[in-house]
Amino acid sequence: MADISILDLQNLRHLIGGYDTTHCKMTDYASQTTDPEIKKLFQDAADSAMKNKQELMRFL
Repeated sequence: MADISILDLQNLRHLIGGYDTTHCKMTDYASQTTDPEIKKLFQDAADSAMKNKQELMRFL
């Protein structure tokens, strides 16, 4: 793996943190709704955020 610059590491940290926050919020929103369609929408968004976070973590 190629060396990662400090700027790249900072950007990865920022993106990973954002996806982690999004995952937490979408999971929370999904747990609070009773409408199955909206629950699925929030859960799909949470799953997508977690997948993106995991993809970015591979660079570390």
